[in-house]
Parts: sequence; structure tokens; C-alpha cells
Amino acid sequence: HVQLVESGGGSVQEGTSLTLSCAPPGIPYCRDCMAWFRQAPGKEREGVAAIDPDGTTRYADSVKGRFTIPHDGAKNLLFLRMETLKPEDTAKYYCAADPRLVTATFWEADYGYWGQGTQVTVS
Repeated sequence: HVQLVESGGGSVQEGTSLTLSCAPPGIPYCRDCMAWFRQAPGKEREGVAAIDPDGTTRYADSVKGRFTIPHDGAKNLLFLRMETLKPEDTAKYYCAADPRLVTATFWEADYGYWGQGTQVTVS
């Protein structure tokens, strides 16, 4: 069973930056077919950032201007660069991917591969 592997979470202070990374070992060719989701306590999981094979990116309104989704195509690594973090960014962050992805989407059913999540706490 293929799992994505997230890393980079932790506890940080408000206003600081943090970068999460996601490695998709073993997934069939999957360039620019990934997204980040997050789930805060007591809330549903929501899409944060996504990128599709055309290089088009999509961001949730709550993170626009603060989060970016750099992609290391050579290593097929995906990052979530988070700046000016706020307490409301506190959540468990999940990486998702699918080689069939056509467009950057926050529709969870479009992603067949998920990571276990990494916790980000902002205080």
C-alpha cells in the first residue's frame, strides 16, 4: 500500500514560517499532481493548496498570499511553504496525490494516495 510521507510539522509562534514536504514513494509517474489538505480539531478536512500537470496552482482563500506550493519536479517532492502563520492555521496537514489528476482540485475523491498527516500548531 503506497503511502505519501509528510514531514516538517511542529509547534511555532504566530507570524513565523514553516515548510512542509511530501514525498510520494512508489506512485506511478506523478508530476504536479498533488495537493495539501488540513483538518483542525472539530472541523472537516479542507483543501489548502493544489497543483496540476499544467502547473496551475490553487489556494484556499484563507491562505492566499501566505502559502505557496513549490514543487521539486526532479525529485517529485511537493512542499507547502507557510508564512505569517496564524493560530487558525493550527491543524493536521495532509499531502494527497493522484497521477490521474487533470486539474488542481480540492475534491478529496480525486486523490487516491494520502499521507498520514503532520501536525502544525501555531500559538
